[in-house]
Amino acid sequence: MTTVKLTLDAVLNDIEGSMAAALVDYDSGMALGTAGTGVNLEVAAAGNTEVVRAKLRTMQALGIQGAIEDILITLQQQYHIIYLIPGQTLFLYLVLNKERANLAMARYKLKAFAADLKV
Repeated sequence: MTTVKLTLDAVLNDIEGSMAAALVDYDSGMALGTAGTGVNLEVAAAGNTEVVRAKLRTMQALGIQGAIEDILITLQQQYHIIYLIPGQTLFLYLVLNKERANLAMARYKLKAFAADLKV
């Protein structure tokens, strides 16, 4: 098990193309930890909390059972991954440089980092 700071530092160092990362509580919309540059992570935490809440409401309205694993937002030059940590109201948020990142590997590693995280 690793701490929030160690996890976020490892995400930035071990996932190719990583620019910024945060651990966010989607009940409050607050970032519990941030690392990296290029994005205002406090604003991103609040905004992506709304994305998660909207998807959860939509799933409930549609009667879709199960949990969200992750949400991918593809921009012109970046990937943004919102990985919901199972059994908690937390998500790991990762910003990747689209030209340098391997999306499949990033998703795989992000899930592994989340499994080792201790809050």
